[in-house]
Amino acid sequence: MTTDTPERRAAAPVPHFEPAADVLAGETADVYFERARTILAAEGLDPVVTMEIFPRADAILCGAEESLAYLRQILAEGPQDPDPLVESLHDGDEVTRKEVVMRITARYSAFGLYETALLGILAQSTGWATAARRIVEAADPIPVIGFGARHVHPSVADQMDYASVVGGCIGASTPAGARLAGLAPTGTMPHALILIFGDTVRAVEAFDRHIDPTVPRVALVDTFRDEAEESVRVADALGDRLWGVRLDTPAERGRVTADLVKEVRARLDLAGHPHVRIVVSGGLDTERIAYFKEAGAPVDSFAVGSAISDASPIDFTGDLKEIDGRAVAKRGRIPGLTTNARLQRIELYG
Repeated sequence: MTTDTPERRAAAPVPHFEPAADVLAGETADVYFERARTILAAEGLDPVVTMEIFPRADAILCGAEESLAYLRQILAEGPQDPDPLVESLHDGDEVTRKEVVMRITARYSAFGLYETALLGILAQSTGWATAARRIVEAADPIPVIGFGARHVHPSVADQMDYASVVGGCIGASTPAGARLAGLAPTGTMPHALILIFGDTVRAVEAFDRHIDPTVPRVALVDTFRDEAEESVRVADALGDRLWGVRLDTPAERGRVTADLVKEVRARLDLAGHPHVRIVVSGGLDTERIAYFKEAGAPVDSFAVGSAISDASPIDFTGDLKEIDGRAVAKRGRIPGLTTNARLQRIELYG
């Protein structure tokens, strides 16, 4: 199974998120939080509060580590009497609707302005990770690579790629996103490179000459000729150095089909290249993946983009549940702290 596990996360390096200056300055906060801060300061009110954050749906949690990176910096610069306390679950945890995933206790002035940012980080990243998990579970045991960066704004491409790995993808396409996940970026070659060379084999041979030999050689084989023919040509040219071929036939040519995958596999085997793997990409979602699996297509891995990157955010809510030790809640919520034995105390200044 390729999904995330506690063992896999324990072995992975802790991601390093760099808090953005505009977020720290409050420029991305809903304006009423800045107005609330102004009013409370003018009135001399700065109670110790406890905020609990929870999702509105079952999900794969992501964005917790980035949120904690912000909280470490925010709380270090705020009031230290009493010492701030943060408890949290972690990226990759399966969470249920309304389960408290993070609890913050500190003076309100220390973090109240950042509620918008914390909820947004958790909502977007959890949406991506949850979508990735659905794709990975549909593909299991065939591994999935995240290829969604071209469908999002570049300022969040690394978080999206990281979230796809949290959801269970074995790789991500951007260096920044892969670095957050503790991986090397995964990719083949663009159609543009092949078009400029005018021949797939020439492009693949150039790739082989100039790219670090530790990078797997994966040839894109749908640019000029029949995919099966092109696959054999590049396999003949690179031999054992060819890791795999990627099928990305466009919709204008009927997309990649199960029969095409079977033919490519058969022709590679007949030509003496059983080691060459087949990667399928192009508009994949859970239904398309199910189609390939039900047809028995010999796919070695799927590359999935928009089915992950286009995921809707999972809504998160932040509620004040204590003020100066007094249990509180808005109507419809239960006053006081919500029990969750899974929460872990976070070291803020270590």
